[in-house]
Amino acid sequence: MTSVVSIRRYPVKSMGGESLQTIEVDERGLVGDREYAVRDADSRLAAGKSTKRMVRRDGIFEFRAATQPEGVVVTGPGGRHAVVGAPHLDVWLSDALAADVAVAPETDVPHFDDGAISLVGTATLDWCARELDVDADARRLRANLVVDTSEPFEEEGWQGDVRIGSAVLRPAGRIERCRTIDLAQDGVDTETRWLKALGDKRDLRVAIYLDVVTPGRIAVGDDVRLSRS
Repeated sequence: MTSVVSIRRYPVKSMGGESLQTIEVDERGLVGDREYAVRDADSRLAAGKSTKRMVRRDGIFEFRAATQPEGVVVTGPGGRHAVVGAPHLDVWLSDALAADVAVAPETDVPHFDDGAISLVGTATLDWCARELDVDADARRLRANLVVDTSEPFEEEGWQGDVRIGSAVLRPAGRIERCRTIDLAQDGVDTETRWLKALGDKRDLRVAIYLDVVTPGRIAVGDDVRLSRS
């Protein structure tokens, strides 16, 4: 029986995230996930790559965000911290990223890429570490859910609805990776060469997206039940 090993939420896109024991799921995904992003004057989001929506600002990975009673708290190098909404946070980040930026909620520019929730299996991570000789830490994938699996990449073959806790999800495709998985980030202090190895032995894809069919609650230890369509 497959079950949830860990849950991770990223309150601010591209910053380090927070480990959770339980989380509510709504139509958008994990409640509070990628709720905010660091946005520049051209409405482009700070990230590890440049696209139409995003601009590469690697300094963003030196920060992490966590949800506290007072709000979403951003912590940077040296332990300095500030709550999202405080004017001095935007000044601090602008200095750190050498650009005029602000922490902003999701509006006209979506904070998600191609799916609501990302998931990877432990057997997939073990295969990558063993066969590709890389640091296959799930935090490099910025995965929301890690589930205990017995076969590498078995999650990529899931079809139909996936019930986890009281939430019902549906696979929405495999995830094509970018250079971000090689970077030091989210508590992983070293770089690796996972991306090149994925290109050499696979097709640059690892982990899957799932969309939300029915909102609910997911907790560590919940069974993952598949219903074939």
